[in-house]
Amino acid sequence: MSTQLPLKTQSVPPSQFPDEVEMSLLDHLDELRNRLLRGLLAIATGAGLCLIGVRPLVRLLEQPAQGIRFLQLAPGEFLFVSFKVAFYGGLALSLPYLVYETLQFILPGLSRAERRLVVPAVAASTVLFLVGITFAWWTLVPAALRFLVAYGADVVEPLWSIERYLDFVLLLLLATGLAFQLPVLQVLLGVFGLVDAVTMLHSWRWVVMGAALAGAVLTPSTDPITMVLLSSAITLLFLLGVGLVALVHWRRPQAN
Repeated sequence: MSTQLPLKTQSVPPSQFPDEVEMSLLDHLDELRNRLLRGLLAIATGAGLCLIGVRPLVRLLEQPAQGIRFLQLAPGEFLFVSFKVAFYGGLALSLPYLVYETLQFILPGLSRAERRLVVPAVAASTVLFLVGITFAWWTLVPAALRFLVAYGADVVEPLWSIERYLDFVLLLLLATGLAFQLPVLQVLLGVFGLVDAVTMLHSWRWVVMGAALAGAVLTPSTDPITMVLLSSAITLLFLLGVGLVALVHWRRPQAN
């Protein structure tokens, strides 16, 4: 079912909205509900598939902590961990379908110019989220675990709760994926004329301070290695966003 977002003026040529179909507010809400239900069903289906193979998934997540013994400290702890890992896995598997449903809902109500902005932004957001997860898995998680295991290794034997460990890994992956959305946000702000590249660059001191704070807040552990790596990544992403905003502003006069 096609949708149309409200508040279009009569001065806009109809050709700017190629898939425009008149729908009432109730029709919009009904379609939104159906798409949300299909999205939840996709997540539940993915989670069910991951639950079937949850043991290999848990073993995969345990690989960065080689040499560590994991314990079940309470009855049913691994059962709850299995559901948690299955949910995160189902969310990751259903991400392409969720993006598809989102685009199918908003695109028919957008003009051609708005589509040229939204589609690349959503695609870039998805790619950056996956890049953030990959960066966290191959860089942040191993660095954090090496520091945490080495610190006090001559004093205590590392015996970790499987639930606490997986909470640490999964939250770090999710937080890093969200932090990697910064360039998309910057480009959107630049395109809408809310801030330009020069203004962004002049605020680099605040960005460095904010990146350090974000690294401390988003990192589940308190080790300085992970916080420094994540803060450095956020700062580099900010500079990438500044370059993209400058490129957008440079190309805009030429496009006109």
